[in-house]
Amino acid sequence: MSQELEIVPLKKLKTVSPFKLFVILLCILSIIYSKVKINTFPKSDYNINQKYVTGTITKCTYNDNVKITIKGKEPVLITYQNYKCKLGQKIKAIGTFSIPPENTNFNLFNYRKYLLSKNIKYIFKATNIITYNNNPSFIYIVKNKLIDYINTFKSKNHLKTFILGDNSKIESEIKESYQINGISHLLAISGMHITLLSSILLFISNKLIKNKFQSYLVVFGFLIFYLFITDFPPSILRAVFFFILLTINKQLNLKIPSIYILTLLFSLFLLINPYYLYNLGFLLSFSVTFYLIMSRKILTKAKNSFQKLFFINIIAFIGSIPILINNFHQINLITPLINLLFAPYITYIIYPLSLITLFIKPLDNILLYLINLMEKISLFITNYSFYITFCHMNTIFILLYLILITYILHKWSKNKPLYLLLIIPILFFHHYINFLNKETTITMLDVGQGDSILIRQKYNKQNILIDTGGIVSKNNDSYDITKNITIPYLKSEGIYKLNYLILTHGDFDHSGMAINLINNFKIENIILNSNDNKLEEKIINKAKEKNLKIYHVSREKIKNMYFINDMKTNDENENSLVLYMKLEEKNILMMGDASAKTENYLINTYNIPKMDILKVGHHGSKTSSNKNFINKIKPKISLISAGKNNMYGHPHKQTIENLNKSKIYVTKDDGAIKINLTKNSVSKAR
Repeated sequence: MSQELEIVPLKKLKTVSPFKLFVILLCILSIIYSKVKINTFPKSDYNINQKYVTGTITKCTYNDNVKITIKGKEPVLITYQNYKCKLGQKIKAIGTFSIPPENTNFNLFNYRKYLLSKNIKYIFKATNIITYNNNPSFIYIVKNKLIDYINTFKSKNHLKTFILGDNSKIESEIKESYQINGISHLLAISGMHITLLSSILLFISNKLIKNKFQSYLVVFGFLIFYLFITDFPPSILRAVFFFILLTINKQLNLKIPSIYILTLLFSLFLLINPYYLYNLGFLLSFSVTFYLIMSRKILTKAKNSFQKLFFINIIAFIGSIPILINNFHQINLITPLINLLFAPYITYIIYPLSLITLFIKPLDNILLYLINLMEKISLFITNYSFYITFCHMNTIFILLYLILITYILHKWSKNKPLYLLLIIPILFFHHYINFLNKETTITMLDVGQGDSILIRQKYNKQNILIDTGGIVSKNNDSYDITKNITIPYLKSEGIYKLNYLILTHGDFDHSGMAINLINNFKIENIILNSNDNKLEEKIINKAKEKNLKIYHVSREKIKNMYFINDMKTNDENENSLVLYMKLEEKNILMMGDASAKTENYLINTYNIPKMDILKVGHHGSKTSSNKNFINKIKPKISLISAGKNNMYGHPHKQTIENLNKSKIYVTKDDGAIKINLTKNSVSKAR
């Protein structure tokens, strides 16, 4: 009997629409384009040798000096001593252009690329400013009046934050507590604020305008105007255009998934300005929104508003972890819980009340009280925060992390929330891979005209910091090296404690930041020379207060460190600790500020071997590194720490000549220098 052949049709394959495919390809291309573009300095419409610049003032920030952003041929940041500026004024500034500085230490904040994310290519240091037009345009008239009006409020600093997106006047201690607690994003104007503001505007416009299309146009127009008022920050740009595109998508029934609209915006923004990759607000805004959209199924399963808020905080937190690590090198593990308190407080109380207070001024006292309460709670919680230090994430690990959490969130949406626990081993693997490090490195940090050297031994056996540097001045502002360089760099290396802090002598450019470091970082032991000047006495008192072990040495061995200068002298430089170490079969000599007299003593007292690495004495001064000493030790690599344009002219040309047979690295030219003793490689930050 013949059997009839049954033909079963194949299931229709799920295909990606041309639009979606276009968005995906555009996203990939925009990232590649940005990565290539950010390694080159963009062409400017200005000649760097030009001695004047004209334009319209768009922003003013007052600190020890005034920083003025103007729009001329392109945006320019002007620094000036004393000037009362008015937005919209047209000015002519006399002075000199300069390229903004890049980070000269590994893994730290890049000021040049941050300014480029704002389309600012040059800083202009003004010696004189001439105002030649005091009639601002309508937009600036409105903004000036709004700023003047807000300045009459007691709660003006936070009103500027929530209304104008300007948090520059919030006290640094308060701002730091927000950052530690992981709630800084709640103060930035974002999608949450724009959605609330848009809802209010739509409600009002629908009451006044019966035509729905016209009503939406009015709201869109107001939001675009609001962008001008807030100076187009990326987070607000994303929020406004995302809202507009979502509304158009809904009204025209285009049925484009919101995640593709977000991806399209991300791609277009990067094509317009590749340096947005260096803007924290841009990265956080897009990453958090992306993962919240992707997790909609999870949010719909929340049993109540409290649970939904908790889910939102967890998703936002895990989606932003790589960004937080690479910017702050630590994460606060209780941030999702802290956000449970602050997110509704700010979203449903502080922000709406800020909007209402603008129209009902007597509410100012209530708003101020609630803000003060928020600040006190944040400062209190800071003392009980539980954060972990994480070393800098490389691109490969970031990609692996993002792939894994995307998979984890997908599983959670399929009612498998236990997959969320995979986050813990992922993070701790990255955390503890630092302790499995099989490399020994020496990093001379760029701390200006001072010394600070980190020695990190493989398998985390010892982390040693030799000297701390002092305080340098940047644009007439006091610059804390400990807060801005030393501690961030240590954290970026995954270092949460120092086994030894060695202070070669009591000069301020070597030990000036020691007390700050003791106060703000975990240290086990401190080693000083045999002299105690006033600064060293203060350091010793602070160390005793913190119960640290203190060593006074001259000629002594501690662990694998040999201190070999036991000259009897009251001269701080000549009495510098001189440290000899042998690491990875390489001879290393750290000279502090030792002079030629000390060098002669050393070669007459010891049979000093040839050196692989020499930390040159006294920043390359002509009083050190005499020819006899250099000819005796014959260093292969010579490290010199000297500040850019330093008043002493360090390093001296005679010193450079004496060292001409070795490879010389100088921080003022090369930035921080990292020597990998295990791999026999040298990296420069600049």
